[in-house]
Amino acid sequence: MEFSCRRFLSFVCISVVIFHLVLVRANVLDGSRTPRKFMQNWLQSECARNRIRKDQSDRTYTSNAGFSNHQDEKDITIVVTYSDPSGDVRLGTVRSKDLSASWHWVDPNERQDQLKSSQRLEDSSQSRVRLEDFDKDSLIELRSRVSVIMQDSQVSPLDPVKLQRLALRQGRKDLRTADLLREDKENDRQAEAAAIERSKELDTTTKGSYSIWRREHENPNSDYTLKLMRDQIIMAKTYASIARSMNESYLYKSLINHFRENRRAIGEANTDSELHSSALERAKAMGRILSKAKDKLYEGIKLIRKLRAMVQSTENTVDALKKKSAFLTQQAAKTVPKPLNCLPLVLTTDYFQQGLQKRVVLNKNVLEDPSLYHYAIFSDNVLATSVVINSTVLHASEPEKHVFHVVTDKLNFAAMKMWFIVNSPAKVTIQVENIDDFKWLNSSYCSVLRQLESARMKEYYFKTSHPSTLSDGLENLKYRNPKYLSMLNHLRFYLPEVYPKLEKILFLDDDIVVQKDLTPLWSIDMLGMVNAAVETCKESFHRFDKYLNFSHPKISENFDPNACGWAFGMNMFDLKEWRKRNMTGIYHYWQDMNEDRALWKLGSLPPGLITFYNLTYPLDRGWHVLGLGYDAQLNQTEIDNAAVVHYNGNYKPWLELAITKYKPYWSRYVMPDNPYLRLCRISQ
Repeated sequence: MEFSCRRFLSFVCISVVIFHLVLVRANVLDGSRTPRKFMQNWLQSECARNRIRKDQSDRTYTSNAGFSNHQDEKDITIVVTYSDPSGDVRLGTVRSKDLSASWHWVDPNERQDQLKSSQRLEDSSQSRVRLEDFDKDSLIELRSRVSVIMQDSQVSPLDPVKLQRLALRQGRKDLRTADLLREDKENDRQAEAAAIERSKELDTTTKGSYSIWRREHENPNSDYTLKLMRDQIIMAKTYASIARSMNESYLYKSLINHFRENRRAIGEANTDSELHSSALERAKAMGRILSKAKDKLYEGIKLIRKLRAMVQSTENTVDALKKKSAFLTQQAAKTVPKPLNCLPLVLTTDYFQQGLQKRVVLNKNVLEDPSLYHYAIFSDNVLATSVVINSTVLHASEPEKHVFHVVTDKLNFAAMKMWFIVNSPAKVTIQVENIDDFKWLNSSYCSVLRQLESARMKEYYFKTSHPSTLSDGLENLKYRNPKYLSMLNHLRFYLPEVYPKLEKILFLDDDIVVQKDLTPLWSIDMLGMVNAAVETCKESFHRFDKYLNFSHPKISENFDPNACGWAFGMNMFDLKEWRKRNMTGIYHYWQDMNEDRALWKLGSLPPGLITFYNLTYPLDRGWHVLGLGYDAQLNQTEIDNAAVVHYNGNYKPWLELAITKYKPYWSRYVMPDNPYLRLCRISQ
């Protein structure tokens, strides 16, 4: 058996020798190689292909020869051929035991698997993937995938060519990645440079007193020094407090002195240009003393506590000033200026001196003719009422068809009568009435009048110890205005009783100005509604939940908190529908329910929203623009195009509090040459 095996090996080796001789003649082999190098290469490329199998079942000749699975159990003779430097072919033998440990026996099946894995790796590596399409993270991921493929392929260390090829390919990828990173950095640098160039073209000149984008030394209106000195004052107060607590009397006095000097230097200045010329030197001196204080007194915890206490104190001061401002604003709003107080006194005096109280009453048929245009104005302000009537008549197409019904209180009745006797616009009819002459309007019939005469209401308004004073905040101050105590404010809910013969009437507040003809309002089909008004809701503002207490079950069960609010000031009332639906009775019902002010606070708008709920026809917003008495940011075009502008709020146009840019809309209808106005020094 062993002999036959040897014969087979000899035959194989002879065949290899013959094939090698052909290669030698073809000058394939390099003659300069040493025999040992040639033998090593041959062993890698030829003889190793015919190595002994580990698995006996794979080769028949191995099992017949009785070879062991471990090639190191028997010594095997390996026959090799090579050519010497002279070109002659030599034959030699090598025994397997003489080979070094670095030589490995390779299974042909494993070799085939390695070739397939190498081919798969090469195909994967040669796939047309553009590195430009990957970012940095994708490149790292791709590199890791190559490593995995290499591990899976189990490339033998005996394949240096393929390993070198993979190394070169990986090197090219790394170079490409580095190029991409450099390109990204270059692109970022170019974008940054372009942004800087664009920023240089911007005009950063400050038009105001302060801008964080400007360069302080280039701006003549800079307030850098002013801000610095103010910050130094804050830090000086802080360190002075700490110095006093640590008995650093000298440092405390120095800080206080510099604090006072800086505050005097600032004065009322708002920009650096308004500062004294020595302000900068004082700021430098303050900086030096603050530096000493910081070196000697600085403790983080103490400083934080002191600054926190100062912030809290400042917030309390601001809150107190806000309350004080609100209180003073309310006082100014409800205080009658001296010229306006003078006007009714002079008019009343002339009225009685001239005996005009016995003058003949106007034609009653005209006052009750439903075919004419009737207006209702309830006011105790003579000048304001005259502006409303003058502006309405000026824009009316047919003034002779307009009838104005003015109701005032007993105190101003004579003055109101005298004014319109002397200054009545041509062709129009003006009726002036005294609310005290309405004998049916008494506490037994009118819920509001009964409540206003109650002791609880008087205590709410006039008792100084009541929480509705300044300490109670801003909200309750609003309702201490005398207009909420005046029955003139609630007379609008009794229009059918005041004018029983009329079918439609336009209600106007005394703080409005008419800019267009209002007669088209009488032609509007109100679709069975009682009230026609402009809605005031915008997004979530001025809805029912702003005016009514929806925590009360009576309110939450009967009304929608998101229902849109509307405004008094210019309202068309259908008195026929009013009487039909008994709107005054509905008003009385809810007013009685609110005797303890649990449903809403004082005023006429909340009960109006309740009384005319689902019975208000929405007018176009162009008919009535509100807010001129509190909002300085209204759209000017809307104001100019409005039929009626309304000065609702505290800043009435006849007060010094009025918003300046809105005052001309009102003052153009004041007659400056009127002798009464000149006598009382009432100017535009």
